[in-house]
Amino acid sequence: MPIEGPGSQTGLHRVQRNCYDPEYARMESWLDEHQDFVQDYFIRKATRQVVDAWLVSHATPTSSSTELVSPTHASRGGSGATTPVRKISAHEFERGGLLKPMVSTVDGQTTFLTGTDGHTVVGTGPSPTPGRRQRRSRNELRQLDEKELIFELVKDICNELDVRSLCHKILQNVSMLLHADRGSLFLVEGAREEGYGPSARTLVSKLFDVCSKSTLMEMEKKDEIRIPWGTGIVGYVAKSGDPVNIPDAYKDARFNHDIDVRTGYRTRALLCMPIKDINGDVIGVAQVINKRGDTPFTEQDEKVFSSYLQFCGIGLRNAHLYEKSQLEIKRNQVLLDLARMIFEEQSTIEHVVFRILTHTQSLIQCQRVQVLLMHQASKGSFSRVFDFEAADLNGEEGESRTSPHESRFPVNVGITGYVSTTGETVSIPRAYEDARFDPRVDEGTGFKHKTILCMAIKNSSGQIIGVIQLVNKFDDLPFTKNDENFVEAFAIFCGMGIHNTHMYERAVVAIAKQSVTLEVLSYHATASLEDAQRLRKLRVASAAHLRLHDFSFDDINMDDDQTIAACMRMFLDLDLVERFHMDYEVLCRWLLSVKKNYRNVTYHNWRHAFNVAQMMFAILTATQWWKIFGEVECLALIIGCLCHDLDHRGTNNSFQIKASSPLAQLYSTSTMEHHHFDQCVMILNSPGNQVLANVSPDEYSRVIRLVEEAILSTDLAVYFRKRGAFFNTISQGPNFELNDQRELLRAMLMTVCDLAAITKPWDVEKRVAELVSSEFFEQGDMEREEFNITPIDLMNREKEDQLPLMQIGFIDSICLPIYEAFARLSEKLQSLVEGVNKNREMWMDIAAQQRLLPAEGVEKDSNDNVAAGKSV
Repeated sequence: MPIEGPGSQTGLHRVQRNCYDPEYARMESWLDEHQDFVQDYFIRKATRQVVDAWLVSHATPTSSSTELVSPTHASRGGSGATTPVRKISAHEFERGGLLKPMVSTVDGQTTFLTGTDGHTVVGTGPSPTPGRRQRRSRNELRQLDEKELIFELVKDICNELDVRSLCHKILQNVSMLLHADRGSLFLVEGAREEGYGPSARTLVSKLFDVCSKSTLMEMEKKDEIRIPWGTGIVGYVAKSGDPVNIPDAYKDARFNHDIDVRTGYRTRALLCMPIKDINGDVIGVAQVINKRGDTPFTEQDEKVFSSYLQFCGIGLRNAHLYEKSQLEIKRNQVLLDLARMIFEEQSTIEHVVFRILTHTQSLIQCQRVQVLLMHQASKGSFSRVFDFEAADLNGEEGESRTSPHESRFPVNVGITGYVSTTGETVSIPRAYEDARFDPRVDEGTGFKHKTILCMAIKNSSGQIIGVIQLVNKFDDLPFTKNDENFVEAFAIFCGMGIHNTHMYERAVVAIAKQSVTLEVLSYHATASLEDAQRLRKLRVASAAHLRLHDFSFDDINMDDDQTIAACMRMFLDLDLVERFHMDYEVLCRWLLSVKKNYRNVTYHNWRHAFNVAQMMFAILTATQWWKIFGEVECLALIIGCLCHDLDHRGTNNSFQIKASSPLAQLYSTSTMEHHHFDQCVMILNSPGNQVLANVSPDEYSRVIRLVEEAILSTDLAVYFRKRGAFFNTISQGPNFELNDQRELLRAMLMTVCDLAAITKPWDVEKRVAELVSSEFFEQGDMEREEFNITPIDLMNREKEDQLPLMQIGFIDSICLPIYEAFARLSEKLQSLVEGVNKNREMWMDIAAQQRLLPAEGVEKDSNDNVAAGKSV
């Protein structure tokens, strides 16, 4: 009667009872005392289903190389981005590498995946085939003659498809046939007959030193032995294909004595024979040792051995094919799981790439993984570089992180650039021996590149959109062809995922743009033709009459039409109307439209833009820098000044991000400045407002690019990033014929004009400071009401008394350094520095009167607050 499976009544009775009844206790006691009977009964009667259930229930914990996921991680369903949930690596898919058996789910489907509790999914599986033949006992086999015995043993292995189980049966059967004490079996691995590396042909001991009482589980615990092709007796037999029969092993020079020394077993007689497949190719070597009775193996033993191994060769071939098919099933399951993981959530490119990085590192088992996304405009360069290393899985950050690091590690431009341009896969076993590898990337990092696998990522059209690079496989192993196949297949899904995410992000941007545009259009409209025609008829006063050359200019007594007329005078005096063939009526209408597209906010309105443009005009004419810049750059600077705060809402970039506004979704940095530029381009392209309609396409492109640079430069974050290079340029002696130095000058000049109120007479400076603080307080009130947060001091109405100290800090940290630098460039600008210093003294007097000085640390706090608020 066969042993019952997990679903039988006996099994259920045993599981559901806390203790055995007396009858079961006596039975178990008797079995414990008769181990030989238990082993023999188990071998003859146990079904494959019972064996699989026993293997799963007694499986040892997986090693660190494959068990990368804690139960905490595995239970975090839904994200899948923080840590991989699979417990299998690509190394297990090497030939013979997958030791765990395929198990079955409740629906009868084979699987390797883990359940939500982190344990392998196991079900009852399909029931064994009815009437399946059971193995005969040893006593029954000993009663058979030689032919019947061979036939019986052949039937014993013909349906066995598990390679290790088959090898175990072969060895036990041949030992029984030849009356040998023990045996070993080696299988051929690798493709090349000679050489080194992962593809070199070797002999691997699937089972070593198997005796009649050895169990498969005991044998699998032993370390495998690898023998180079052609080395020793086993290697000689494999290479030559000839059997070897040695009566006394110690008299043969090919015999390796170390094995006997290690095991304490003495080898005397030895019979070694090749196992060949149907094509005659050697696929393994079997050897038996020490025939019972201390007699050598005979020629008859060789014939019997050879006859039986012919059938074994066929069985091994079938088992290998079955193993390959099972591995392919598992491989497909892995790839499908990876595909599901990528396509499950494609909200942002960072999220998708982080999933790719973590799952690739878990699957291939390497130290570092990088994904480099191609720059769309220039082939061979990368716009973003994401990286991940195995150490990122450790610690609190590894548990909570949902986006990858960017540009942490140096990039092998030689290798990644080669792959990105050619599309070829590069696998390097020794990085420092490859000419494409730049050793300088390791200098000062404490990290050394050893092995590299680099592959192109393509979209569905076959275009290269990125590169994935794996560095240093664990245990100093080289990347194998199996790894390449996995990464290549996975890269296809990665390319589709990245491409889809790009498309999704574009759709989000398009929707956000539409939302912003609708909002803008509902509020604004271009100026009417009638207003432009009316303005055109006005007499435009001279720049001297309007005091446009005066650094202390004040527009307090001018009406809106006069400010428009003053702007027209700037265009006329800089010869921009004539040079760029501007239609005078179109210029009038464009200026009116620009003014109309400024909202009626407290400070960042049309009057502020007009004053910035006036200061630019005054500096260009006073210093004669219009000769340095030329007409195209002067045009871009004036347009940039007039448009640099278009559609300002009275709130800064930080507020837009906190509010998650459509603008913040469009632009992650310099949010409002990008919007100002977009509004500028929209007006320039609006019918009736196209002041650049008569310039050449090249000049138009250049003007638009320069206008964008000018407007983005008014972000104080950009100013802080660039001013160090500007100060160095001045200290070393500038050469503004160089494009990069002239670009720095333009950027800093935009800041000088944007902050110019700090240089004006005290009554102007005090009035402007009150306007700015009033707008900031309004934002602070909104933050307190809408976001339930305490605003920074600069925007906190409760800190209004600190305004003098904030202005002093603003002057010291931002204004004075830039104005002093410009005064060194031109003595004509010295009066700006003098104006700043006078206003500083006035603020100091007020602070002293209010007993705000001295106060340690206040200056730094005020600096930070002013910088955050973009104060003037």
